Amino acid sequence: MSNLLDEMESDVTTPTIGDNSLKEMADLCAEQASLEEEMRQLEEQLKAKAKAARKLSQEIIPAKMSELGLESLTLKDGSSVKVKQLVQASIPVRYREEAFNWLRDNGHGDLIKNQVSATFGKGEDQSANEFIDNINSLGYEHTQKVWVEPMTLKAFVREQINEGTELPMDKFGVFVGAETKISKT
Repeated sequence: MSNLLDEMESDVTTPTIGDNSLKEMADLCAEQASLEEEMRQLEEQLKAKAKAARKLSQEIIPAKMSELGLESLTLKDGSSVKVKQLVQASIPVRYREEAFNWLRDNGHGDLIKNQVSATFGKGEDQSANEFIDNINSLGYEHTQKVWVEPMTLKAFVREQINEGTELPMDKFGVFVGAETKISKT
């Protein structure tokens, strides 16, 4: 048995680190650092390009098309350009309660999600099952999260605007604008 172990040990070679190996390692690390810096710069360039494209799509082109009285047009290459309504909404934290009250008071309370949770210790399964009915009497600390899903809010606001319903725009953080979409054929 010891012969087999001796043979196995003799097969294992300890790598020696010479000047070439250290230089190779330094070169590899420098290459990694260079690539990471290049990626950071490309990400910054991408953000700048996205901002410029958004400005063209949401401000400059819609304004020019409106000035020319156009809702859509076809470009020389066959692509079509259309101006569509852009609606964005996000309830600011400072108006959350007022926005939720408005939704409830105007028959849209079903948009609001309400999550109540608490932490129970080991062996408290029965108490956990009775939690919703007995939360206050059990004395457990609990948290509550109340929200409207962002896409649901956006769709709701767009629908209400299209129907001409008056909304407290500031409470819902509403932005209404125009946006162009270019479709390639």
